[in-house]
Amino acid sequence: MTQPSDADVASYLAQVEPAGRREDAILLDRIFREETGFEPVLWGTSIIGYGRYDYTYATGHSGQTLATGFAPRKANMVVYIMPGYGEFAHILNDLGRHKLGKSCLYLGRLSGVNEDALRRLIRAGLEDLATRWPIQPT
Repeated sequence: MTQPSDADVASYLAQVEPAGRREDAILLDRIFREETGFEPVLWGTSIIGYGRYDYTYATGHSGQTLATGFAPRKANMVVYIMPGYGEFAHILNDLGRHKLGKSCLYLGRLSGVNEDALRRLIRAGLEDLATRWPIQPT
């Protein structure tokens, strides 16, 4: 399970390569801060999270994870919306080029993404998550 760290997010973002991915990561950080109202926390070595929540599944498994966030990966920018994207087709249709995983949204350069739709997606994901688990600020 990925855990939050004390690493400095600004220092991490400054080291993202290549330069275009770094610029997009800095922009995403600003967008997530504005839309969530939360300060970023580095989870593990590469996921920047905003907010957190504690969960316990019916199986008894429990833990804590980020409420939303992103990771600047070499091939794509990965955006995490918990608990997934199933309810958000109406927003994804406006987003621009993307690929989906279960809780992961893969984006290329942000210049090809509709920023308004991305902002709506972040808010909708947090609103949906809050109906399941209490979200705590970071």
